[in-house]
Formats: sequence, structure tokens, C-alpha cells
Amino acid sequence: MGSDQAPAGSGPRIGLVLGAGGVLGAAWMTGALPALQDRLPCPLNDAEVIIGTSAGSVIAAALRCRSSIDEMIAYQRGEAAGVLRDIAVSAVEDGPLPPRPQLRLGSPQLMLASLLKPHRVHPAVGASAWLPRGRGQHAGLRAMLHALHRHSRQQAAAQHGPPRWVDRPTWIVAVDYESGQRVVFGSADAPPASLPDAVVASCSIPGWYQPVVIGGRRYVDGGVRSATSLGLIADAGVEEVYVLAPMASVESGSPRKPHERLERRLRWLLTHALLRDANLLRSRGIRVTVVTPGPEDLAVMGVNLMDPRRRQAVLETSLRTSAAALSGEGRRPRAA
Repeated sequence: MGSDQAPAGSGPRIGLVLGAGGVLGAAWMTGALPALQDRLPCPLNDAEVIIGTSAGSVIAAALRCRSSIDEMIAYQRGEAAGVLRDIAVSAVEDGPLPPRPQLRLGSPQLMLASLLKPHRVHPAVGASAWLPRGRGQHAGLRAMLHALHRHSRQQAAAQHGPPRWVDRPTWIVAVDYESGQRVVFGSADAPPASLPDAVVASCSIPGWYQPVVIGGRRYVDGGVRSATSLGLIADAGVEEVYVLAPMASVESGSPRKPHERLERRLRWLLTHALLRDANLLRSRGIRVTVVTPGPEDLAVMGVNLMDPRRRQAVLETSLRTSAAALSGEGRRPRAA
């Protein structure tokens, strides 16, 4: 895809922000990629900056490791394609519910920090410290990421390029599970980490997965701090930003079931925060396009974004609805 697009650097400096959203959020974002690619003057892989949080970090890594959109769609469909042909998608996913956690609090250090200095710890991050320590290990995801990164480095070596983390600025967002501070792996001031370690850390939901140890410190899912981390791109020097936010919804419909209404309430809070960040960027002259799931997507997703049984249905729905939204047929917000 994108063979007729202009090379990177010939148009506006574009940033891509990929949000948290679990297994189904990844499927929804993958379904949105073809329509998003049609809007850009360069391949998505070559965006000036990509920020990935949780599920978005997996999509970011796949793009930066030069996986094509067609390969990513095929992978979500469970088909053999490209470098991922030997890794079954079922091997990467866990079940729809977490394994039984350990009978230990997630982070006593973070609990203490949030009690002593609550103004320095985000409330959701502080709350995550009280969850029991998860047992999930992300073994399949780690294997997939190693395959992608190995392929990317082999390509760079074949082109006589220097071995690098990835070939363009790519920020993977996680949370230090001891201090509660957000860490942006891949940025200039971040601790060193391999791409697979950074992505697995960004996906390690507290209470579900074990924290990832990098440089002697434990890290967990960046989505605990922010569903998109959109504000981080303000000083990245980009002129235009595209945001895929699976956990927000500008138009969410009017569900009747109590658990669905509760889920929509949470979405409303996340959407409010997202649009506030988008408006701040716009006030600085940065064009922002936000794409979120609409009522049809949400009906297919359900309330459990970790349920792999709905993955393909979410993908196929997003391929259609995201194209309509980005073409102007939908009512979700577009560039300012």
C-alpha cells in the first residue's frame, strides 16, 4: 500500500498517535490504517513521530519495523503473511479474563508515594498500585516483537545502515511502577530499553500482567496514565497529528444495559481528556485529526476489550466505519 505516495519529508511533518485499547483496540486501529494511509502524503511507516501507548505501542512497533498494512490486516485475520507468517495470532493473545493474580499488592513503593505525595502521582496510577500483582507474561507478544525487530534490523544491515532502535522517532509510553511517573521509551531522556521490552512494558496491565523489569525498575501499562498520551507530541516539531483512540468515543450511542452505560461513562471521561489535549495542540497551530470508534464499532466490541473472540469482527467493522469517518461521511471530528 502507499506505493504512489510522496517520500517522507516532501509534505508537512506528520505525527501519529496510537492509543490504548487492548486486543480489540489493536484490531480496530488496524482496520483504520488503510483509510488513514489514504489521507497521508507519505507511508504511515515514515511518519515523523509515532507515539504508541499499550495496544498502540504494538501497532507503532509493527509500522516502524516496516510491516505493511496488508500484512497487519492479514495477521489480525489469522492468516499467514510476511515476517509474522510463522507466529499465530492466537499464540500472542491471552484469554478474555486475566489469570488468577498473586496474593501480593502490586507496588507497595507506589502506594507509599501516592499517599505521601499525592500531587505528584496521577490518581489512576496511584490506584493501580493497590491491585494484586498479575501473573500474565506476554510470552507470545514478546516473540512477535522480537521477530519484527529482528527483521527490521536485518533490513537495515542489508542496506548498510547503522543498527538502531527503530529508524525514526518512536515513543513507547509506560509507567514506572515504583515512582508512578510516566516514562517515554525511545525519547532522548528515557532509560535505555530494547523495543520488545518497551512495548511489552507498555502493554502490561496492572493486576493482569507481571510488570516488566528494565534497568532494575518495574514498568507497567502506559494507558494507566493516559489513553493516548497525545500531549507529549506538542513539542515534537510536527505540523499535523492523526490520533487513533480506541478507548474514546465522540459518538457512542445510547446503550440500555447498565454495564454498557457504565462503560460509556468511562469513555466519556477519556474522550473529554483527549479532546482537551487536541484543542491545546490546535491552539499552537498544529492540525489534529481524531478518529474514535462509533456506535457500530462499540456494538461489536462489547465492554471487554481483551476478548479475542471479537477480534475479527471488530477489524472488519473498522475497515468500513473508519473509512467513512475519515472520508467525511461520519460525524467524528476531523482536522481543525
